Amino acid sequence: MNIQIKSRFGAAVLFEHNAENNSVRLTLELAIKSGAYLSRAELSGANLSGANLSGANLSGANLSGADLSGANLIGANLSGADLSGANLIGANLSGAKLSRANLIGANLSGADLSGANLIGANLSGAKLSRAYLSGANLSGADLSGANLIGANLSGADLSRADLSGANLSGANLSGANLSGADLSGANLIGANLSGAYLNNKEKLVGKRPIFQIGPVGSRCAYFVAYVTDKGLRFDAGCQHQITREAFEIRLAELHGENDHAKEYHAALALIDAHAEIWAPKEEAAPAVDAREDHHG
Repeated sequence: MNIQIKSRFGAAVLFEHNAENNSVRLTLELAIKSGAYLSRAELSGANLSGANLSGANLSGANLSGADLSGANLIGANLSGADLSGANLIGANLSGAKLSRANLIGANLSGADLSGANLIGANLSGAKLSRAYLSGANLSGADLSGANLIGANLSGADLSRADLSGANLSGANLSGANLSGADLSGANLIGANLSGAYLNNKEKLVGKRPIFQIGPVGSRCAYFVAYVTDKGLRFDAGCQHQITREAFEIRLAELHGENDHAKEYHAALALIDAHAEIWAPKEEAAPAVDAREDHHG
């Protein structure tokens, strides 16, 4: 496999991938140290296990199927890169730029992505079990169907992210920004949602703050309810985290009293019962002993 690396000085280095002595990894590391420009490099299937690629500019590079397990990618620019099917187990991607990167089917189990920029990244179907994504920017990212079992997403920005069908069982989502996120069909068993918030900083509260019913309605989709410190919020169809009033107005406009409306009203009754059971109870003010009002 021939690989061309363009340097910032206009020169180019052309070398062949030699699996026996791992020349790809060694040459890349040397190239980075000398300030080489790796944008759009062809590295599909390359063995870069354990490579030191910190700060590398790999924007738009083809790394599909590459072995980057244990690699040092701290602060690397991987925006727009193709990492589909790549092995990133245990890789350090803290502070890396992964906006618009293709990570479909990539294995990021145990990877450190703290502070990484993944705005608009495509992570659908990615394996992210136990990945460290604390504080990562995943705004608008496609995480549909991703394996996020036990992942640390505390404080992560997941606003407008597509988490439909994702497996978030045991994941840490404490303090995460979930405003506008799509969680329909997501597995949230054992997930930590304390301090996570929706639009307008509406905080999720209680032991079971997200409740899903479905598929229901004309779209045959999940009806998602959120128990927040400002009341119930709902996802229905293309509408996300709306108030009950807004939902009921829309429901009446679209369905009147048809079968879909009846189904939604029944679902609302169940949601109300759920919220009554699981929302935190307000502590009653301590009773004042009348004798305390007497002096002397």
